[in-house]
Amino acid sequence: MIYLQIFLAFFIPGVLGYGGGPASIPLVENEVVKRYGWMTVQEFGEVLALGNSLPGPIATKMAGYIGYEMGGILGSITGIFATVAPSLILMILLGGILIKYKKSPKVKRLTLFVQPVIAILLGVMTWNFFSESYQGIGLWRTALIVVLSYLLIERWKVHPAFVIAGALLIGGFFL
Repeated sequence: MIYLQIFLAFFIPGVLGYGGGPASIPLVENEVVKRYGWMTVQEFGEVLALGNSLPGPIATKMAGYIGYEMGGILGSITGIFATVAPSLILMILLGGILIKYKKSPKVKRLTLFVQPVIAILLGVMTWNFFSESYQGIGLWRTALIVVLSYLLIERWKVHPAFVIAGALLIGGFFL
């Protein structure tokens, strides 16, 4: 039964998460944290940070890790397959149609209408992480981490992987 749950936890966000891995992360969070209760929001945030610090697609890394935690090696394989299966199926079934109509104004408009939805989903996820951090370590520490991360990434052009690794170290040793 756990393998079916792992499959559904990653297949459904793969089907509904238009825009790739980053767009499906809030949907995966909903399945993993709220629906099945496998992790807390903070644990999910840590898995997300770890996945972001490694090269490659974020959704498959998270599916592999969470699948492994819940069901071992077979759970990891199930999670990864469930993550890539919707894209694989759609590419096979709809690839020819998309190529045929890629210059259609209706297809271009559809893409423009979906982009704000993705932005809202990412904003909600950010707010949830901020709220959890605020409750866990307080407003000043959270604000300090946010400002310092912004400065490091945007002003001083430090690679985000180093900022994430630094935040993990600070959280692990001082918080």
